[in-house]
Amino acid sequence: MAATRRLSHTVAVIILNHPPVNALSSSVRQSLLKEFGEASKDPLVEAIVLTGANGKFSAGADIREFSTSAATASLEFINATIEGSTKPVVAAIEGVALGGGLELALSCHYRVANTQAFVGLPEVLIGILPAAGGTQRLPRLIGVPAALDMIVRGRHVPAGEAFQLGIVDEVVNSDIVDAAIQFARKVVGQSLDARRLSTKPIQPITNLGTLLDTAVEKATRQFRGAQAPLACIEAVKASVYLPFHKGIEKEQELIKSLWATGQPQALQYAFFSERNVGKWTTPSGGRWDRVPPRSFQTAGVIGLGTMGRGIVISLLKANIPVIAIEQDAKQLDLGRNAVDSLLKREFEKLKQQGKTASELGSVQFTLDFGELKHVDLIIEAVYENMKLKKEIFKKLSFIAKPDAFLCTNTSGLNIDEIASVTDRPQQVIGTHFFSPANIMRLLEVVRGCHTSLTTIATAMNLGKTLGKVAVLVGNCPLFVGNRMLGPYLEQASYLVEEGCNPEDVDQALETFGFAMGPFRMMDLAGLDVGWRSRMEKGLTGPRVPPEAPARQRNGNRYSPLADMLCELGRFGQKSGKGWYRYEKPSGRNAKPDPWMREFLEKYRRDHQIVHHPVNPQEIQERCVYALINEGFRVLEEGIASGPEDIDVIYNNGYGFPKYRGGPMYYAYTTGLSKVLGALESYYKANSDVPSMKPTFLLKKIVAVGEPSIKEWKTQLGNLNNKL
Repeated sequence: MAATRRLSHTVAVIILNHPPVNALSSSVRQSLLKEFGEASKDPLVEAIVLTGANGKFSAGADIREFSTSAATASLEFINATIEGSTKPVVAAIEGVALGGGLELALSCHYRVANTQAFVGLPEVLIGILPAAGGTQRLPRLIGVPAALDMIVRGRHVPAGEAFQLGIVDEVVNSDIVDAAIQFARKVVGQSLDARRLSTKPIQPITNLGTLLDTAVEKATRQFRGAQAPLACIEAVKASVYLPFHKGIEKEQELIKSLWATGQPQALQYAFFSERNVGKWTTPSGGRWDRVPPRSFQTAGVIGLGTMGRGIVISLLKANIPVIAIEQDAKQLDLGRNAVDSLLKREFEKLKQQGKTASELGSVQFTLDFGELKHVDLIIEAVYENMKLKKEIFKKLSFIAKPDAFLCTNTSGLNIDEIASVTDRPQQVIGTHFFSPANIMRLLEVVRGCHTSLTTIATAMNLGKTLGKVAVLVGNCPLFVGNRMLGPYLEQASYLVEEGCNPEDVDQALETFGFAMGPFRMMDLAGLDVGWRSRMEKGLTGPRVPPEAPARQRNGNRYSPLADMLCELGRFGQKSGKGWYRYEKPSGRNAKPDPWMREFLEKYRRDHQIVHHPVNPQEIQERCVYALINEGFRVLEEGIASGPEDIDVIYNNGYGFPKYRGGPMYYAYTTGLSKVLGALESYYKANSDVPSMKPTFLLKKIVAVGEPSIKEWKTQLGNLNNKL
């Protein structure tokens, strides 16, 4: 964990060495300052090259030191020292220069990057802002509009684009250190005044005030409730209107205010949770993460609908050859055309990164299941129908080679029932991709009762290979994510029954931070999907009398509103009307429908429902607390190994506001006793809603005393073992 120095003729090369990503920990910063000071004083040194070991420049400050804003203050001192050097300093960027790593590079007078490198200031993604001069130097280098785009979005910029923007001075495909040394020798003796970004004037721009106001409006709309994007804009604004040293002070002021919101702590919890979700102990005591995964060279995908196409693209992006299967020629052609269209977009992205199509795997389209006989891993992605899936898996028992892994992309069907028709249940596992599969990061991996540790390890490694966050869960109806969604949507429907309009509920939950409210989400997914499933299971009635839909099912409260809309052909976006109406040409913008208000008023009259006013806070609490309560029930049953698993699933698959940490972390920060009290109060008044009955695990935790966040997962596990 240090910076080392060597001399190449008259050029000193300082190497950051803190595996795996050369994080700028306090010890690394201290060592860097020492080595730089000695190189600056050495009369034999005419120029200095700063680089990183192990193929990476630096991924930034050490996140584990982010408990206070002081973690970045000393980095700006180093940056000021480097920038003030009378000897030219060249950053040799390989791999990544992110966050504090890019801020360090910006303090250098010149920057040379490898063609495969990426740069960026992604601090906003963990709830803070670049606070070592990044918000002050970058606008001076590339202008305010481009700097805002990078900083507010936390975007990783490939080397080619970085060169076009002016972030780096040269992009090379050769040894980065040698190239930087040669570059440094060329600039020895040249004036460095224009290369010091702290003294560089901001590029003039017309309508700057309008630009900044628009940025605030866009960030407020796009990052609902998140404070870091707004703080980033405020910091960039300071670079325009304040002297450099005052802008640095503004950075520090803003980052302190961000810490006070609690959002950085939640986002950093979410960051580490994604690393920790792989640590699972099975009921038998086995640890899949201690079993080596089997390698796979080829994959098969059965079904080229929306999900299948996305899965094919995900595999191809990971350079895995794919055999894609469909049931008939027409569906195969549709699937081929859709995959080809998606591939063209991937080709364009590769070109922008200086890569070629050879970075992608190859795909073979066929109707012949026999082509799968040599494939290592097969993913079934047909529609949600148990009979069809079992037919396919039975067929695969005869076709697939004995050691092939058989995966089913189901969003909630019984893995064990699917595995029961095969000759290898130990090699069957659920791989629940989220739509669109080539974009969404989450992969819910579902273990059956016979699934082997090797199969689990291989499926989890598949997620990692595809660049996804894989979370292992147990086998139960709807698994974790969709199961928890049920009570949440249930409460949303009850709120509409009681007097809210769909847009009232959506607005309240989008203000809370959800990417999309429940009714807009249902319209987007298609109301008919759940309706057909409920009809197959006999869960849409009964109707007594037939003309007046009953509000009870098996003695519990049931809202038939979604069923009634489907019976009227209102399926959501696909039919132009659902909870909202959707007008052409886009057909995507949800607009409140006057018809819906009349429909709901009649429904309430028919069922003698007395309207009572509901404020946004009650909407948020009823929906979110129902979600949380089901999360505790999932933990109680051992379907998820800990609260982190649930939070990762909801942060990455269901649009939960990540700056709140996830539903379980949010429950902790809100106060578990407060959540319990609200649930008890609601259940007392509505005993026919069992999903709101507080779980025993939640009551037990509150009874023994709420744990610190560090003890959160351990205490839950200990209590659960005693239930």
